[in-house]
Amino acid sequence: MRSAIVTAGLPFALTIIAFAAVAEAQQAMSDDQIIQKLNSAAPPTVVQGATIAAMEADGKMRTIRQGRNGFTCMITPGAPMCADKNAMEWAHALGMHAKAPPNKTGFIYMLDGDNGTSNTQLYATGPTPDNHWVKTGSHVMIVGPGAKAIPGYPRSADPDPTQPYVMWPNTPYEHLMIPVK
Repeated sequence: MRSAIVTAGLPFALTIIAFAAVAEAQQAMSDDQIIQKLNSAAPPTVVQGATIAAMEADGKMRTIRQGRNGFTCMITPGAPMCADKNAMEWAHALGMHAKAPPNKTGFIYMLDGDNGTSNTQLYATGPTPDNHWVKTGSHVMIVGPGAKAIPGYPRSADPDPTQPYVMWPNTPYEHLMIPVK
């Protein structure tokens, strides 16, 4: 049975097309199937205690299950993820194309990997010959000012995704990508 509770505006999608694709895919899934898919996003204890959300056709998030550990797990255009409150605010700012994210450090699990993104163009929807597309396997992310304060990680447009690196270097949304498998 689907819950009718809607969370207050947590869109993570980078484009309207991405919103539609994720929402359409989730409309074909039961809440149990969404939860099952999210089980690969983070360690089991994180997913078990997290709020589980699903994207609706209008781009808003619907709460399937209210959590208790401060994490929200959802299927994004990138892949299944679980993020803490600060990272959800960061993702919301990114999704809304805000000039800058909140001045808070956040943490995101994406243990199922991602579908890739441009490392130089924040809102690219697919690879092109010049947008430095990078696909990272199982990883965690540190977002916000805490990530910017950690020196010494590669800031290349074409990073090695098997090693920690800075994604979107020299932008307000730069963050640390840390492969875990």
